[in-house]
Amino acid sequence: MSKLLLRGRVLTFVDEPKSIDDHSAYSYFEEGAVLIENGKIAEAGEYAALASVAGPQAEVVDHRPHLILPGFIDTHLHFPQTQAIASYGAQLLEWLNTYIFVEEQKFSSTAHADFIAGRFMDELLRNGTTSAVAYCSVHPESVDAYFTAAAKRNMLMIGGKVMMDRNAPDALRDTPQSGYDDTKALIAKWHGRGRAYYAISPRFAITSTPEQMEMSRALVREHPKCYVQTHLSENKDEIAFATSLYPSARDYTDIYANYDLLGLKTLLGHCIFLSDREISVLAETGSVAVFCPTSNLFLGSGLFDRDRFRNLGARTSVATDVGGGTSFSMLETMSEAYKVLHVQRQRLSPFASYYMMTLGNARALGLEDRIGSLQPGADADITILDSHAKPAMELRMRTATTLAEELFILQTMGDDRSVAEVYVAGKPMKRGLDKPASANVPARSIPELQTA
Repeated sequence: MSKLLLRGRVLTFVDEPKSIDDHSAYSYFEEGAVLIENGKIAEAGEYAALASVAGPQAEVVDHRPHLILPGFIDTHLHFPQTQAIASYGAQLLEWLNTYIFVEEQKFSSTAHADFIAGRFMDELLRNGTTSAVAYCSVHPESVDAYFTAAAKRNMLMIGGKVMMDRNAPDALRDTPQSGYDDTKALIAKWHGRGRAYYAISPRFAITSTPEQMEMSRALVREHPKCYVQTHLSENKDEIAFATSLYPSARDYTDIYANYDLLGLKTLLGHCIFLSDREISVLAETGSVAVFCPTSNLFLGSGLFDRDRFRNLGARTSVATDVGGGTSFSMLETMSEAYKVLHVQRQRLSPFASYYMMTLGNARALGLEDRIGSLQPGADADITILDSHAKPAMELRMRTATTLAEELFILQTMGDDRSVAEVYVAGKPMKRGLDKPASANVPARSIPELQTA
């Protein structure tokens, strides 16, 4: 039995912090350690006690003075948009047509899908994210590439083929029947294989006809253990367009409710402009509203009102939404989340931020027994954070006196450089990511730059 003992300052959550002073919500060990056996957490606690339990045969890796936390979890992003991140000057619908639908057509190529899937997974790991929920393209080959790349790295990943049969280029459209057949075959191939979970993925109401929504309903009924992911209420023009296509629906949320697509395993990206009635429907069905702060700011969509969801009892999670989102880093994402909420006079404490990135997102996925914490029996997905990684951070840390200050500095100033190491099922991953695996992809010349 292989044993690995990681030494450092250990932080893991047991509940959602109610305030910045809610010490009962987390466990923190200044002289701590995490004992890993065969890819699982055996125990987390004081180093002296765990060193005795581990015995002399255990491999010890000393990460002091860094922080040892559960791996970060991202609950909404698009792997085919990896190279479309930072596309200038458009809001949602124009952005989709100008950039995203063009980019996603490339994924009919297996070679391209394989290359981007590998880089996508490595970028997650580089930023301390060990699990994520992502959309693939309409092409089944993209799903194979996605889950194959995840399996190569042994990452717990959720994903699925988008279904779109209207309001998209011909090259990106399926049909209600082909979308159903492809999805059913992909579920049989991937769901439950290794650490893979499938998400039934009608992109959003605008790109799916009523016939395709009926097929989505059938898939959900036939595969209740799969997740469902789609988009809801991201942009006012989108809302007007979606509701015009489904005139019998009371509102945007009602479209999905009418096709039985809401439930405990449903992840709804954005949810910015929902009425109280709609939020109450999400609360009643247990559906998850996914807060995507960098994307909502970058595309000029709006501000997510977290407190309304909380007051009405609805579940939420947080995500990067690459490539509308501007960073793979959950640290940078939570920095923007803080600002989005702050401007609305809502508080987001550092402890609440790290809870959301770890146990909170795991609970949103119903996977808190596997990921999101350092509890015994959980998968050993771990992120090591260095709060002195950048010169400006090191200088700021000289005045920090509390754990809360340190966490906030990491959240506000940190990025991939702050992630010293990442473990997936107990295996160190980041050290092999220094040089991108691009040897087989020819470099493209950059055209002469022109001023705007």
